[in-house]
Amino acid sequence: MSDPPTPSPADAPTQDPTAIVHATMPLCATLGVTASRFEADEVVLQLDWKPELCTTGGLLHGGVVMALADSAGAACAYLNLPEGAAGTATITSSTSFLGAVKGGAVTATSTLLHRGGSTIAVETAVTDDAGRLVGKVMQTQAVLRPRS
Repeated sequence: MSDPPTPSPADAPTQDPTAIVHATMPLCATLGVTASRFEADEVVLQLDWKPELCTTGGLLHGGVVMALADSAGAACAYLNLPEGAAGTATITSSTSFLGAVKGGAVTATSTLLHRGGSTIAVETAVTDDAGRLVGKVMQTQAVLRPRS
């Protein structure tokens, strides 16, 4: 079985955002991530709390929260790739957990901080159903160029 074709950033506005996220990041499909906004200025991904994604006491696992935030940040970076770039990869990520999630859903909202020729910096806020900030993530994405 071959991998699905990767949608180009230019095609993003005409395609279902959740389908794009699942096609480009299969982990998001496995976790059940959905996308409500997939644009260069802001990417918004959601994930429902599930017992199988939790740690002791029914708390949503920090790794799951980080995976959601990293996926949103990667999508934001992807949509802001400079011309001629082949893709992006996370090279640094710093997460501050500010609260626990014991139910409902979490939302990761990523915005662009810096768009350069070799790196892209993204900030992601993770909130719970009540809109309470439960995590803040800063990440740097490498701009990948085609190899000749």
